[in-house]
Amino acid sequence: MAVHQVIPVTRAGHVAARMAAIADEVAAPAAADVDESGRFPSETLAALKAEGLLAALVPVELGGGGASLDEVSAGLVALGRRCASSAMVVAMHHIQVACLVRHGRNDLLRDYLRELSHHQYLLASATTEVGTGGDVRSSICALEVVDGRFRVQKQAPVISYADDADAVLVTARRAADSPESDQVIVLCRPPGLELEQVGEWNALGFRGTCSTGFVLRATGDAEAVLDDPYGDISTRTMLPVAHLLWSSVWLGIATDAVDLARKFVQGEARRKPGTLPAAALRLAEVTVVHQQFVDMVQSSLSRYEAADSDADRLASIGFGVGMNALKVSASTLVVDIVRECMLICGLAAYRLDTPFSLGRHLRDSIGAALMVNNDRIMANNAQMLLVLRGE
Repeated sequence: MAVHQVIPVTRAGHVAARMAAIADEVAAPAAADVDESGRFPSETLAALKAEGLLAALVPVELGGGGASLDEVSAGLVALGRRCASSAMVVAMHHIQVACLVRHGRNDLLRDYLRELSHHQYLLASATTEVGTGGDVRSSICALEVVDGRFRVQKQAPVISYADDADAVLVTARRAADSPESDQVIVLCRPPGLELEQVGEWNALGFRGTCSTGFVLRATGDAEAVLDDPYGDISTRTMLPVAHLLWSSVWLGIATDAVDLARKFVQGEARRKPGTLPAAALRLAEVTVVHQQFVDMVQSSLSRYEAADSDADRLASIGFGVGMNALKVSASTLVVDIVRECMLICGLAAYRLDTPFSLGRHLRDSIGAALMVNNDRIMANNAQMLLVLRGE
C-alpha cells in the first residue's frame, strides 16, 4: 500500500470546511472527466487522504479526527454539489469506519483503526451477494474458522471502488451450519484478500464509484471479525449512518441544482429589468422544497446524535422506521428538485454544453432510489408498522 503524508486532523471543527475546500478546488475541476470516463476520482481521494480526512470519524485516541457525523455530513453536502461520485465514495467509506469504531472493540481491530488513521486507508463494503435477491440481511457464503484463522469466499454483484480500496468489510454467515440470517462482518485486507472481477461498470449515474462485481476470496486472523452480530451492527450503525450520509450526498446534488436555477433566473431578471421572469415563481416553490430537504437531513442527524449512546433507542422500531423514511424521502426529493430545476432553466439545463447543464445531476439522482431499493425499504417499514406502538 502507498503511504500518504498525512496532516493530522487536530480540530474536528475544521473537517467540514476542509472537505468543502477540496470539493471546490479538486473535485469540481475533475468531475466531468470522472463522469465521462467512469473512472475513480483519484485526485479527490488523494487530497482527502493528505488532509487526514478519511479518519475523521475515528476517535482522537486512535489517531483520528474525532469529528461528529454532522460535520462529515456537511462535508459530503459540499462534495455532492461538485462531484456526486466522489461524495458517494467518501460516504460509503465513512459508513464502514463508523461500523469499525462502534463494533470493532478487540485489540486487532483497534490497532487497525490506528493504522487506518496513520495511512489513511480507504474502506469498501461487500454486503450484497448473488442469490439473495438483494437482501443484505441474509448470506449464502460462510466463514470457515480453523486454528484462529478465517477463510471466506463471496460472489458479490457489487463492491464499489474495490480496486482502489485498502480493505473490504464483508458480511457472511457465522459458520457453515449457521442460518442465513446469522451473519457477521469480517475485515478483509491484503495480503489475504483476492478480488476476481466479474463484469464491468458502465452505469447511467454515479459512474465514478466503479461499482463492479467481484468474486472475493479472503483469509486472515479470526480476530478480524467484528465483535457484534451483523444484525446489531446494521440496526445500530450501518443502516442509520448509511441513510444519513447518502442523504447528505443527495442533498448536495439538489443544492447545486437549486443554485444553478437561481443563477439562471437572476440572469433572466438582469436581461429584462423591471419584469418578473416566468420561472421565478417555480424557483420560489422549489426553494421551499429544498429547505424542507435541508431541515429533514438536519433533524435526522440530530435524532441520531441524541440516540447515539443508547443502544435500545437505536434498536427501536420507531427509530428504524424514521431512518428508513429519511432514505425514501431524500432519494425521492433529489429527483423532484433536479427535475424542477431543469424546467426552470429549460434547454440550458437539458443541453450538455452550457453552464446550467443538469444532465449529470439528473443521472446521479436517479440512482438514489436504487441504492437499497425503495420498494424493499417500504416493505420493511410496512412490517415494522404492524407491531409499532407509541414511542
